[in-house]
Amino acid sequence: MAIEAGDFKTGLTLIVDGDPWQVIDFQHVKPGKGAAILRTKMKNLKTGATQERNFNANVKFDAAVIEKRPAQYSYSADNTYYFMDMESFETYELSEEQVGFNKYFLTESMEVQLMLFEGQLLAISVPDKVELVVAETSPAIKGAPSTQTKDAVTDTGLTLRVPQFIEEGEKILVSSIDGKYSSRA
Repeated sequence: MAIEAGDFKTGLTLIVDGDPWQVIDFQHVKPGKGAAILRTKMKNLKTGATQERNFNANVKFDAAVIEKRPAQYSYSADNTYYFMDMESFETYELSEEQVGFNKYFLTESMEVQLMLFEGQLLAISVPDKVELVVAETSPAIKGAPSTQTKDAVTDTGLTLRVPQFIEEGEKILVSSIDGKYSSRA
């Protein structure tokens, strides 16, 4: 299926130069004269590299068919993460580079989605909101405004800003998209 650059959406996967790429961000730009261009920020799903590229709005690309399979996070050792396919019970391993920012959201026995392109495992997809435990934070400041935040570190190593009332040992919901505090769990 052909996709025109003018029809880009965030999260769209397509084939550029033989590799699967995912659109992270895009912007239509109309210069003073000439045809409109599309300024994009894209991630190569094979290498994990992010790149900014410009395309004419009428250029066509093939859609990259990414197969998603349910899996369970098992454990990590020596910068390698191990996952078990929930259907075939086969074990898959990914490097820390392939897991990327998602490493901060992986908890024991968590269900994730394996992302495969032409049978090759590329990456994982975690739920949009993840429950994590606050491992370290400073005590609340008495009399501080309710909108004031403080630093906290989760049990997975993620550092983020949380409201003053959050204490060590509390469970919180964190957005896996941007790594920000969402609410108490």
